[in-house]
Amino acid sequence: MKTFPHHYTAIVNGYVDGDVELRAGRLPVLLSAPPEEFDGPGDRWSPETLLVAAVADCFVLTFRAVARAMELRWTVLHCGVVGIVDRVDHVPQFTAFHIRARLGVSAETNEQLAKRAVEKAERGCLIANSLKPPVQLETTIEGLEPAQMV
Repeated sequence: MKTFPHHYTAIVNGYVDGDVELRAGRLPVLLSAPPEEFDGPGDRWSPETLLVAAVADCFVLTFRAVARAMELRWTVLHCGVVGIVDRVDHVPQFTAFHIRARLGVSAETNEQLAKRAVEKAERGCLIANSLKPPVQLETTIEGLEPAQMV
């Protein structure tokens, strides 16, 4: 890992109508629009879905690092996140994030070790730690092969 501080830059182009273009370095361009809840088309990534996806993505990537460090044997991690937006003092904002993690492990994996790894990933997730609302974690650990997790 590079030394801190890290700097991340995004450039966003928005026009009177149409999609918003999100650009960052050598990454592919993403198109964004308001979600249906804000009268958008509902068929594009929105700032809201990008934020919720960032929580899930960060959790999975953090878990990978934790599991590697703990030498935990696992097969798949499915992660769903629900972000709740409500009005607080007449201002719309995210009020909670609920993470539902389903971890597939082999039969010989220590379930307590797996549970500790998931909890450590939740505590270590940079994105979740950077958000104002509390992040809640719900985990299911199953002794299934990846094909059975779908």
